[in-house]
Amino acid sequence: MAAALVTLGYFLIWPVLLLLINSFNAAGDWFVEPRRWGVDHWVNAMQRPGLVRSLGNSLLVWSLTVGISFPIGVAIAWLLARTRIPCSRTLEFLFWVSYMVPSLPTTIAWITLLDPDIGMINVALKNLLSLDQGPFNIFSVPGIVWANLMGHGISVKVMLMTPAFRNMDATLEEAARVGGASNLRTLFKVTLPLMISPMIMVFALQLLRVFQSFETEYLLGMPFGFYVYSTKVFSLIRNAIPNYGEATVLASLTLLIIALIIPLQRWILERRRYTTLTGSFRPGLIDLGKWNYASFAAIGSLLLLLTVGPLCILVLGSFMERIGYFQLGFTAEHWRLILTDPVFIKSLRTTLVLAISAAVCSPLIFSMTAYILIRTQLPGRKLLDLIIWSAGAIPGILAGLGLLWVFIGTPGLNLLFGTIWALLIVVLLQGKTTGVNIMKGVLVQVGADMEEAARVAGAGWIRTYFKIWLPLLTPTLMLLAVMNFVAAAGATSSIILLASRDTMTLSLMALELSSTAVSNREGASIISIFIIAMTFTGALFVRSFGRRLGVRHDIQAGNLPSLRN
Repeated sequence: MAAALVTLGYFLIWPVLLLLINSFNAAGDWFVEPRRWGVDHWVNAMQRPGLVRSLGNSLLVWSLTVGISFPIGVAIAWLLARTRIPCSRTLEFLFWVSYMVPSLPTTIAWITLLDPDIGMINVALKNLLSLDQGPFNIFSVPGIVWANLMGHGISVKVMLMTPAFRNMDATLEEAARVGGASNLRTLFKVTLPLMISPMIMVFALQLLRVFQSFETEYLLGMPFGFYVYSTKVFSLIRNAIPNYGEATVLASLTLLIIALIIPLQRWILERRRYTTLTGSFRPGLIDLGKWNYASFAAIGSLLLLLTVGPLCILVLGSFMERIGYFQLGFTAEHWRLILTDPVFIKSLRTTLVLAISAAVCSPLIFSMTAYILIRTQLPGRKLLDLIIWSAGAIPGILAGLGLLWVFIGTPGLNLLFGTIWALLIVVLLQGKTTGVNIMKGVLVQVGADMEEAARVAGAGWIRTYFKIWLPLLTPTLMLLAVMNFVAAAGATSSIILLASRDTMTLSLMALELSSTAVSNREGASIISIFIIAMTFTGALFVRSFGRRLGVRHDIQAGNLPSLRN
């Protein structure tokens, strides 16, 4: 516990404390002027025009996105995990594929389709219906919500909740149906109440997105002057004279949200039992009859919007002379320029190292941390939980700024600044709030009798962990491996201040190409295709390995191999 508190506290909380301390540094330029303590930045931040409006805009976009995506995600997770819908594992994997598509190219794809002037859908409808103006405008609040839904809004919720639904004992649902309850009533009276813990966990994790979403809101909101919290903070940092003081003040307000989330989360977990996986676990799925195929068709149609549509536009745009202008024709010149760029080769190598390291190491770190929080009585658990939740509240660009000060100001660590080792530390800890709490949601489902049986049989803690826990947690660990691979491959704000020209990643290169100064969306699309190809190949490998382990609903106890084996 001491090692966990010191290590995580130093890399997660100390940067936050540095931000808070420096928010009272009234100097105009922190890196040049001497420190001058005062509350000038706090006063100026509270008086800055648009601050309250940007907070309201963040809540508006988040509430609309979550209000639509959360019920859809719960319904799809239940259908994939608890019913006999055809090809459920394949459909679940396709939601992983949709999650692999980075937010930036997804947003660019929908701009190409729904731009009010040159969007392909709008142009087609204007020509077909003889309209003066296209009916859709992606540069609007509904457009931002739509882009968030088509990005990770729905797919991430399905990914997070499907393993939890799959780990539920079918005996509980069968008991309800024996009592005369229909499938629908069983869903609302038995299944969903038992799934409150993972659903509340996912909801609480999504609450952090109020302040952390950036790319979509920046690309779609800036053209019509619509600021959310994250873009407001970013605008302060990217001024001609960066205003780190007021930006830090604004970011620190997110800790108030965390102060509300942590007690609620602990109350939900501790007020009752949510164990759904025990030594007497019985697999089983619900047969919906003809609705199995109707559900399959509905989910398949949604996946076309989430994956095939944006991917086709992404590939198409990479071969266009200029994205959105079909009359200019097509060319492979953009591909030639990118593939022969030495920066691209170096970025590809760096991205692979970071992504593979995050996929292998992060799930193990998160699972061990979650085990300490859920299955032990060690003192300091609440403090460790507080560290993990609090670290997830800081927007990536400011967390990167705090880590920059840590690396520069710490003897020994300053030697790592500008090297791949500094980026590796960041990506290993990236997603800690989501990863640890996903593992906590799964651990509270698993009964203690399995672990106790292993201990009675003479197994030590390490053997019990690798023989009992890891096989049971494999599907969730595989999920986290893919998520961390994707997050590391697409990391931008958390590493942009720590990276050098020698440690450029594909995501940073794509961000640079898609910026207003460069405006090379075609090149950014090509790089995004490489990122997607990398994550897709890795996910295929993970899926082929992970599907053979964990909880299975397609075999019965009589078909299991002997426990002696």
